[in-house]
Amino acid sequence: MGFRLPAIRRASSFSRNFASSKGVDVPKGFLAVYVGEKMKRFVIPISYLSQPAFQDLLNQAEEEFGYDHPMGGLTIPCTEDVFENITSCLYGC
Repeated sequence: MGFRLPAIRRASSFSRNFASSKGVDVPKGFLAVYVGEKMKRFVIPISYLSQPAFQDLLNQAEEEFGYDHPMGGLTIPCTEDVFENITSCLYGC
């Protein structure tokens, strides 16, 4: 038998399920990012980092913040809605 994880169909619901408060550990293979005006925390798969759409977000973050991120983690300069739309496409539109 063994342990089975439920199937994940959309990255936005995936990201929302892993959105959490500061200070919570990030599972291996994932990365915490802060998004939007309220700096909502999302935990995303590190595989997103190699995707062109996500690299565009990283370039924007570099232009806006350099390497000084106010939350201590990676801050993405876009709205939560835009971030969720982009990550849902990365997981598979």
